[in-house]
Amino acid sequence: MMMKAIEISAAGGPEVLRLCERPRPEPRADEIIIKLAYAGVNRPDALQRAGLYNPPPGASDLPGLEGAGEVVAVGAAVSQWVVGDQVCALLPGGGYAQFVATPAAHALPVPKGLSLKQAACLPETFFTVWSNVFERGGLIAGERFLVHGGSSGIGTTAIQLARAFGARVFATAGSDEKCDACVRLGAERAINYRDEDFVAVMKEVGGADLILDMVGGDYIPRNIKALATDGRLVNIAFLRGSKAEVNFAQIMMRRLTLTGSTLRPQSDMAKAKIADALLTKVWPLIEAGQVGPVIDSTYALAEAAAAHAHMESSAHIGKIVLEIS
Repeated sequence: MMMKAIEISAAGGPEVLRLCERPRPEPRADEIIIKLAYAGVNRPDALQRAGLYNPPPGASDLPGLEGAGEVVAVGAAVSQWVVGDQVCALLPGGGYAQFVATPAAHALPVPKGLSLKQAACLPETFFTVWSNVFERGGLIAGERFLVHGGSSGIGTTAIQLARAFGARVFATAGSDEKCDACVRLGAERAINYRDEDFVAVMKEVGGADLILDMVGGDYIPRNIKALATDGRLVNIAFLRGSKAEVNFAQIMMRRLTLTGSTLRPQSDMAKAKIADALLTKVWPLIEAGQVGPVIDSTYALAEAAAAHAHMESSAHIGKIVLEIS
């Protein structure tokens, strides 16, 4: 049986994304097949399209790391899902398609009160934020938390979750409109990086206990200056490059921690543990209306190139979604 999908015809810009037909996947023993209604669009998809982020061994070569829809097949070892269940899931790849295979343990029920469209925006950002801000970064109530790119999918999620768990939230963004959006979501202070120095702003309030950064490059030494004593810096991407000159004496004297992670290469077991934590600790907040996805725009599957161009323009606030069926 064939399905419609978006493939990467060659490494390059958004124009290399091409509508095609592919065989519908079959489930391995521990997998489910989801008939996708919507798929989220994320920066790693663009990196893969550009030839800079290869899928892990065994994963689909099609882009797409999250989606939501209906379970239409289950593997022989799967007991937690049945055909007909509505789920959202973190995907190893293949989300820009009508059907996708993913480990059953990486799927979560659609939160009560959310549509499939909203649910498709949850997995990639919520897995990333939970694992990096709360597990790796150790954010606790009362701490000062700074997130760069506060109006992005990651940023809007991080602001809401940090606020829900009692942190003081600060964010950077590139326009007054984006800063206003960050404040509406729960940021105590939004910093327009075109007009203000986030280092000076954070020093005024005592420094950041935790910074979540996806910019890298020249932000790395500035982040170190913006940290409070015993502060932590977590990097999850490097839009400005992964190299910087760092004063390690500052790290020693102020007992700073520099760390980071990528989600896609982690083991299936590690991702399953994150899913379990989200179901227990975050899904109730979503169902209570305290936290939720912010959707910027929706594109048809065939318009994936336009969706990528919009994402790379950085004009969006929140998530960009593909409508699959």
